[in-house]
This record gives sequence, structure tokens and C-alpha cells, in this order.
Amino acid sequence: MFIDLLFFALYKELAGTDSKRIEVPPSTTVADLVQIVRAIPGLERLPEDPVVAVNQEYAAPEVVLEEDDEVAFLPPVAGG
Repeated sequence: MFIDLLFFALYKELAGTDSKRIEVPPSTTVADLVQIVRAIPGLERLPEDPVVAVNQEYAAPEVVLEEDDEVAFLPPVAGG
């Protein structure tokens, strides 16, 4: 199945792009996807537990992805 990845800020710089469409096995979870994405050149430095949104809603690591989901990787935000 295919999903769309979106990268923001630092992750966009690491990936060298703001989006990417990839194929993943059925029943892939967010946690599985993080490991798959960490294998993409440039994204080896992605944290073990990054903030992830699936279809514009924050998603826990155990969420199972579905065909054509949009998965955004959101870097930590500093505030003050």
C-alpha cells in the first residue's frame, strides 16, 4: 500500500524534500513507519519517537496506517 509522507522544518532539510510517496506493507503501524523512514538517506537522525500526525491528527505509535494516508513528521518546537 502507498502512503504520503510530509516533512517539516529540520526534517524537510534532512530529507531534502517536503514530501515523498512510499510503499509500505499492509498493517504497518506508525512505529513501523518510523523505522522505515529512518532508513531513507538523510533521515537516519530521525528520533526514535518523533511527533507524527496521520491525516492531520496526532497519532500514537500503535496506530495502523491505511492506503493513501498522509503522515506528517513534526519536529519539536521551541517556545518561549
